Amino acid sequence: MSVSIRSDFHLTEELHKTIVHSLVSSFGLDFLLFEDKKGGDVATINNARKHQNGDSDIFLSDDVKQGYDHRGKYDSHAYHADKSYIEKGKADKALHMEGKLHDSYRNSDMQRDEKRQLDHIISASEVHNDAGRVLSGLDGVELSNQGSNFQSTYGYINTLKSNHTMDSFLNDKLPNAIDKKNKNIKQNEKKLSEMSNVGTPELQHKKRELESKIAKDKEHLEVLESIDHDKMREADKQARKQYDAQIDAKYYTSSKFLKSTGMEAAKSGVKMGMRQAVGMILAEVWFELKEQIPLLYKDAKGNFSFELFLERLKSLASGIWLRIKKRFKDILVEFKDGVLSGVISSLTTTIMNIFFTTQKLVVKLIREMWSSLVSAAKLVFFNPNKLSPGDLSREIMRIISTGVAVAMGVILNKHLATMMTFPFGSEIAAFVSAIATGLMTLGFTYFLDHSELMQKVWSYLNQFKSDARKTLEYYQKVNLELDRYLVELSALEFNLNPIEMSKFTDSLVSLNCEFEKGILLNQEITKRDIDLPFEPSNLDSTRNWLSSL
Repeated sequence: MSVSIRSDFHLTEELHKTIVHSLVSSFGLDFLLFEDKKGGDVATINNARKHQNGDSDIFLSDDVKQGYDHRGKYDSHAYHADKSYIEKGKADKALHMEGKLHDSYRNSDMQRDEKRQLDHIISASEVHNDAGRVLSGLDGVELSNQGSNFQSTYGYINTLKSNHTMDSFLNDKLPNAIDKKNKNIKQNEKKLSEMSNVGTPELQHKKRELESKIAKDKEHLEVLESIDHDKMREADKQARKQYDAQIDAKYYTSSKFLKSTGMEAAKSGVKMGMRQAVGMILAEVWFELKEQIPLLYKDAKGNFSFELFLERLKSLASGIWLRIKKRFKDILVEFKDGVLSGVISSLTTTIMNIFFTTQKLVVKLIREMWSSLVSAAKLVFFNPNKLSPGDLSREIMRIISTGVAVAMGVILNKHLATMMTFPFGSEIAAFVSAIATGLMTLGFTYFLDHSELMQKVWSYLNQFKSDARKTLEYYQKVNLELDRYLVELSALEFNLNPIEMSKFTDSLVSLNCEFEKGILLNQEITKRDIDLPFEPSNLDSTRNWLSSL
């Protein structure tokens, strides 16, 4: 089966149509309908934390910001006086006295003479001030004081770690503390060596204080150097895994998140549908204006008549309305497809922002690509025109290539807008991007329709037909052959005179007596020399024939 080629491909006309659609939709109506934001329109745990850490460009609604601002001041006593914290401390104290308490931070059992403290692996201060925790609505005291977030360790480690994150502690605080301890030990040992063995009681006291300080610093240094970095990071990883899982489960299944996601998806869907529909309407308005404006100008150059001018305007309005009426069904389909692509693109953006923060450009690219993907999906799953594999593949590639062209135009527009900061620079950038989009779209279309290579590809794919398609084509051939046979059959001469047949029919209808009808039929049979398996005028013969049946 050969692939049909569009022979009516007029470059100038197609380029004009494509650029107009690009201008009024992707680079025109988007400015009015959409305000793309870094991180999307729906707050996520990931984006809330990044905003907390200083990325102010990430969009968060006023409600989310106010919720974080009113989280309350951190109360250390409330976190460390919690029942779970106290009970865990008592349990670890008993194990400590038995010599069975394991310190994961140092990957060893604690000695009975070591000073023990119960550490929040994720510090209570961090939990309280975590924007993700606030967004989820979980209680900080309860969330912080769980078994997965407790670890008893040497007291000095807990004191030094304080409210630092594990990465901050291991990468900065711990190395600095070790370096400082080494310097203090060397300085104090030097001071000690310079002191004489014999001196006043006051000097002896200072000497003992210095020796005690050196011993304490060496003890702390030994403890700090005994920290197992991998084990400490593993403890933090496991604690955060459970911590984040609880926050994610709470927030992403909450009515707050689902309602916000649904509302933004619906808004985006309606806006996208409006963009597509209004874009088509504005394009049709411009196409009609393009045809009528030269006529208006021509009339104005001659003998100008206000009545004729009004008549032209009336004709123009009528032409616009007829164009829109003619494409009303297409406008509705475009609106429905736009709504679907807008909803899916909004959901896609929200899901992506759960894991990483999307940039404004990415949000727009997602929206544009989903518009093409929805159209392609309709072809794949429904194939309304019953296209063969090659033709179907070509149409799908055409839609996807259009989406790619629009996406590339969006990237170009973003790049040009950052460069053209002068007056009307953004408008010029949009116009140039629309032209580039149109050229790329037509380039892809021409290649798919007229390239010798692609024609071979489509022809090859058309060889692979489904059983249903093969059956349909078979019966189509049978139908054509039957039509041909009937035409030939109708051309045969059956020795029938239409006038005589009409007279015979009228005579037969006019008779009311069955006997008379029988006589008329016998006469016609004899006249036409019709061979029957019985004698028409013999009743017994007729009965015998019927019995034999």
